[in-house]
Order: sequence, then structure tokens, then C-alpha cells
Amino acid sequence: MKNFTVSVAVILFHFSFANVSSISTKNLMADKSFLIQELKESTFAKSSIPIDSTIVSRFFKKYNNLQKYRSDVIALYKKRNYNTIWHDSEGLIEFSHLLYAKVNLLEEEGLKSRLAYKDKIDAIFSDESSANLSKTDTEMLLSTMYVFYAKKVYDGIDSKKVKEMGWFLPRKNLSYENLLDSLLSDPKLLRKNEQQLFGQYYKLRDVLKKYRQIEKNGGWNPIAIDSLEKTYKPSDSSKTIGQIRQRLAQTGDLKLDSKSNVYDEELMAGILNYKKRNGFNTDYLIASKHIQRMNIPIENYIKTIIANMERCRWIDPKLTKTDEYIIINIPSYQFFFKKNGQNELESKVFVGKNMNKTVVLSSNIDKIVFSPYWNIPKSIIENEIKYAIERDENYLEKHNIEWYKGNLRQKPGPKNSLGLVKFIFPNSEDIYLHDTPSKDLFQYEYRAYSHGCINIEKAKELALLILKDDPDWPVERINEAMKGEKETVCILKKKIPIHIGYFTAWVNDSGEISFYNDIYLRDDRLVALLVADDPK
Repeated sequence: MKNFTVSVAVILFHFSFANVSSISTKNLMADKSFLIQELKESTFAKSSIPIDSTIVSRFFKKYNNLQKYRSDVIALYKKRNYNTIWHDSEGLIEFSHLLYAKVNLLEEEGLKSRLAYKDKIDAIFSDESSANLSKTDTEMLLSTMYVFYAKKVYDGIDSKKVKEMGWFLPRKNLSYENLLDSLLSDPKLLRKNEQQLFGQYYKLRDVLKKYRQIEKNGGWNPIAIDSLEKTYKPSDSSKTIGQIRQRLAQTGDLKLDSKSNVYDEELMAGILNYKKRNGFNTDYLIASKHIQRMNIPIENYIKTIIANMERCRWIDPKLTKTDEYIIINIPSYQFFFKKNGQNELESKVFVGKNMNKTVVLSSNIDKIVFSPYWNIPKSIIENEIKYAIERDENYLEKHNIEWYKGNLRQKPGPKNSLGLVKFIFPNSEDIYLHDTPSKDLFQYEYRAYSHGCINIEKAKELALLILKDDPDWPVERINEAMKGEKETVCILKKKIPIHIGYFTAWVNDSGEISFYNDIYLRDDRLVALLVADDPK
């Protein structure tokens, strides 16, 4: 039976081939034209929405408030030869629903989501038939929604504005076309973006939910201040004490509110935690400045969290994936040396004053200089030393400063402005980390005193830690090099990543948030940019 079937198939094949051979050239061309037309109609059936440059121009003229997305939307369609993106023969593709859901969750991500014509997009997904939109308009609105989302989540504020705010971290240019290709081929990437942002972002996002819940529950009432001169101490009794206790219970510094108006041991522990979280010196006294900080409205704290979530988008998440690294937070005046996820060293620092702001950057410490010279910048010579010499002709000698190759430098020694050791990391701003003879400044809460470099309290401890596994640099050699007699350079065998950041809100590994003074007044400006980035 099998052989019979094969024979019949062979006979039919020869019969068909003979018929095809007898067709005229004219008939062949007609059939070819028919097949091409059929292919076109088949393609049109899969994507029956006309898209071309004229239609795109017409769309943005009609939806004028979306003009800012025009060039990016055109790039999307140009790459796809003006084929549709969001529709197939069945209607809207599944990915469009997922993207819409993510856009609606932008508030949880600390982002404003006021996309113009959002009501029309809402209608598309609530009931397509009642959207009262052409399929072309629907297609284009969804492409605009995608670009809006990508700009918000993957890009953030543009690089130029970021640099204007003192951030000198490199940022890669984002291709929205290539990103869309990746997301369409693997929609899961839209769901699991945990590896796409700096880790601190997700900790801030969790705290944002808690603070928004506090706001939803009515926020908190202002605490009465008896007098600006009044300072509360343990054992004092006052209605203000009771209000403070209630506040600390809301913020998590106390486990519960006992309703007591007496400043007892339980409240003492809560006050210490509150002060630590907010950059205050940790003692038991409650002054008016502490209460004034508590009286900041909940909505202001929410804005601060959102501003710092945006800053996380500017940082490469790989920065802190190394085994060891250093991170310095400017507003908190804090230094951390991290090794295998643990704090190896913490130290106070002071940073650039307002006229000489310390910039945000990322680099690698590649050398340590013991008993360094200080090559004095020309700006300091012109603005400070020149006038000091006019007042005191012996100024240079008194401060151990000499002329060297047409410039001024301060010789090594315990009074050298760089102290007894400095840590060098290449950067365009000539910023470095160093010791200081002005140790008394570390006792103050406000520590923005430098000309831009970072002064660290535990400079020697850091040198010992970095070199502890280097047999060429035992403790004895380090001590000798730090006597301040001559400059000695140590080239590190292993570079240490260092990251200088500006975070006015920071969440630790326990989920506890700290807020710090916005010393360079950047938060309000950043929040304004985030709001301004949305169409009206």
C-alpha cells in the first residue's frame, strides 16, 4: 500500500510540472502579481494600521502637548519601517497592557505620572470600544506612553541638568529603540528590573510606601515649642514631651507611645536614635532645632525621598558590586569603607563649603601619599594667601609655605593642611581625600569647611586598613612615613573604588531611614525639575 501511494504522488508531481511548463509567460506574471498582492493583504491583516511620516506629523499636531516625544516616537517607527508596534491581527498586544500597568505604578516608584492625554489612554484599556479613538491614534498614543515611561524610569533627568547639579558620574546614552526591542522580545524585563538600578533605590521605595501611608492616615500634628530657648533634659515633664513621644512612635524611633509627658529612659533611647538618623550630635538634650526638624510636614519628607530615588537613577548599579569600596555621603558628612558587604571602617568627614562645593563623582584610589606637600591652587593664592601676605610679610614662613617652580606649596609636617596622608583618585575636578590638622572641626554637626576636597577624621586608620595585607607596607613603615619629614608615595597594588554621593535621605540595611540637611540646597530644585518634566 505504501509503494502504491508513493507511485501516485510521483505521477501527480509529473502531471503538475507538465501543466506549469505549458503556462504562458503572461500567465506567470499575472500569478506572480496576484501572489504579491495576496502577501501584502496578509501583512496588512496582521497590522492594518497605516503609519507613515505624514500620519505621525498629523498626530503630533492634533496632540500638541506630546510634541516633546515626537523625535523619539519617529525613531521607533523609522527603525521598524513604519510597521505598527502595539497591534496585531487580534488587537492590542499583551505587552501594551503590561506597560500600561507599569505606568500606573509610577507613583510608587517616586515618579510623577502626569502624561498628557492620560485619560484617553485610560479609556483604551478600560474599554477599547468606548475610547472613541482611531486605531492610528491609539497606536501613536501607546508609543508616546512607552517613550514617556522609558524617559522616567530608565533615563531620568537629562545628563546636562544632572551635571549642572554637581554630579560628574558618567551616564550612557539610552536608545529607546533598542530598549523596546529588548522588552518586546522578553517582557519579563519590564517586571524584574531589580538589577537595573542602584540598590539604595529599592530601599527608599519601600520607605516611601510607609511615609505615604502616614500621610494617608492624616500625617502628624506640629509639636508645640514652649520657647526657642527652652531645652528639655531627662526627667523634665511637659506636654511637649508627650507630643515628641507620639512623633517618635510614628517615625519608628519608639516601639510604642506610652502617652507619658515625662522625659524617661524609654524616650532617651528614642531621642538618641532620632538624632542619629537626622545627623545631630547624639546626646539627650532636646533643643528647639530638634523640634523644628520634627515639625517638617510629612509631604516634605516624601519629596525628599523622591528626590533621592531620582539620584539613584543616575548611578551605575555596578558601582557597589565590588568586594570592597568606599562611599562618602556629602550631606551626612560620613565615610564608609565596605568589604564583603560589611562596614570595615566608618569615619566623620568634612566637605566643601558652599562656595567650593564637593562634587559627586566615582573613581578608584590608586595611590597613597604619606607626609604630602600641598600644592596650593592658584584660586586660593589669589583669593586668600595674597591678602594674608599683605597683612603679614612673614605669613609664608609661619605656615611652612615655600615657592616651588613658580608656585606655592606647603611643606610636609603636622601643620600641613593635608595632614599626614592623602588618598589620590583620578578625577577632572582635582578632588582627593586627606587627613587634616583641624581635628576639632569633627565635633560639629555642620562640617562644610573645605575648598572642595574631603577631610577624613580617621585617615591613619584608613591607610592601615588599605595596606594591612601588603607585606611591603607593615605598620612600622607606615608610622615612619607619617612622621611628616618627607613625602613618600605608595602605589596601590589593588585599586579601591570610591564613590562620592549626595543623599539627603539614606536607608540602612535594617530598613531605617536617615534624613540629612540639604547643605547645597539641591532637593527643591531637583523636585521642581521632576515636576517640570511632566507636561501640563
